[in-house]
Parts: sequence; structure tokens; C-alpha cells
Amino acid sequence: MENKVFKTNINCASCVQKVTETMDALVGGDNWSVDTNLPIKLLTVENENVSADTIITALNGIGYKADVQ
Repeated sequence: MENKVFKTNINCASCVQKVTETMDALVGGDNWSVDTNLPIKLLTVENENVSADTIITALNGIGYKADVQ
């Protein structure tokens, strides 16, 4: 399975908590993670059934930005 990787503005544990409901519903709880320790805050998604555009749109809808890395 190919991972999708995004540069985001999900900066901290509180931000991760805010996107959890959306991301869990979209790609499944065990299929995504955010590395907030990196300067570019990488979101990695392991779900080939959901497009990058769909993920970006969902995050934009709750106030976060994501760009394909």
C-alpha cells in the first residue's frame, strides 16, 4: 500500500485531537498519523481508497491546511 504524505499546519497534540474525528471517519483510525516533531508537520495516510484531494478538502473544512509532499 502506498502512503500519502502531506505537509500540514497540524502543530501540536491539541491540533491532532481536533482532526482526529474527521481523519478517523475518512481513512480509519489506524491509517493516519502526524509527526508534530518535524518542522514541516508531516501527515502520513495509509489508505489507497481516499484521494489526496479528498483529504486536503476535509482538513481545509475544519481549518487546517495540507499540501501533498
